[in-house]
Amino acid sequence: MNYKLLFPTYRNRYLFIQRNLERLSRKHRFERGLNLGAGEGDYDGMIARYCDHLISCDINEQDINYARALNAAVPSLEYRVEDALNLSFEDNTFDLLVSVEVIEHVGRPERMIEEIRRVLRPGGLALITFPSLDFPFTYDPVNRLLSYFTDKKIAQGAYAFGHEYLVSKDDFRAWAEKNNFEVLQERNLSGYLVGLLEMYWTGIAQRIFKANATNLSAGKEKKVALRPSTKGPFLTILTDGIIKADDALFRNASRSVGKGFIIQKKG
Repeated sequence: MNYKLLFPTYRNRYLFIQRNLERLSRKHRFERGLNLGAGEGDYDGMIARYCDHLISCDINEQDINYARALNAAVPSLEYRVEDALNLSFEDNTFDLLVSVEVIEHVGRPERMIEEIRRVLRPGGLALITFPSLDFPFTYDPVNRLLSYFTDKKIAQGAYAFGHEYLVSKDDFRAWAEKNNFEVLQERNLSGYLVGLLEMYWTGIAQRIFKANATNLSAGKEKKVALRPSTKGPFLTILTDGIIKADDALFRNASRSVGKGFIIQKKG
């Protein structure tokens, strides 16, 4: 069971990618796609449905090995170990690139955008999500209060999950514009309600149970770790109800737990 789908923040990101790929595939044919930062491969089966051929990569070899086994039955899916700041692919290789919660881990986020520009073909699309620097107070009140007085942070809440820094929408837009991208869509992903429901405990749970809790290149495998499967739990219907309520209330709020962007490389 893919237990992650029960978490509203995760489910919201998943739906952002799935719904937009479904919509975009009606107008675009994606011959070659890249999932940049595949993690445990739980997005790959879904993304592969919209590509003639999908390459899925991550810097963590343990995660790639698990993802390869998880999706062994998915046709036209290839796995590689890659560094997002120094990809081995030739220029203008891909029509589509998906990157979910990766840019906040790489250390040099603008460099990652440069690599995305390089490997995308002119007109190619990138769907990117990241945790927002402008997160709701309800999600992480401690770090929000600390931000008014100091640069110090606690490694929980918004700064759990191996996040040493978060990304602002203004910085992301500036990086995209500098690298010849047009922003087609910007969307808030999870507001004050979801933030309140996930405050702190999700970060603690990941540290305890996730195999590579900090999402780094050499994460140490736990003796007891939860790994996702491809099957969605029935209770996802409850998660979707929470997401709908949160979206109705806070879709246009100035703060969100995460952001979703669709950018297109100009011809």
